[in-house]
Amino acid sequence: MKITDINGCQIEVTDLKEAIKIARRYKEYRHEDSNFSEFDKRQKTYWSDMYEKLRAIKAQLTTS
Repeated sequence: MKITDINGCQIEVTDLKEAIKIARRYKEYRHEDSNFSEFDKRQKTYWSDMYEKLRAIKAQLTTS
């Protein structure tokens, strides 16, 4: 299956369960160095969006 990320890129997902696990982990990642705070904000936005899209697909597959 494919999903479109926040940047408009198509991402192929071959293992939905693993993809959800990875996105959940990455959306909480932060650098200890505060010089990366802007980068971390963008990454949190990206991975939170990805996580929600993956969860929506899982919910749709579960109810189908």
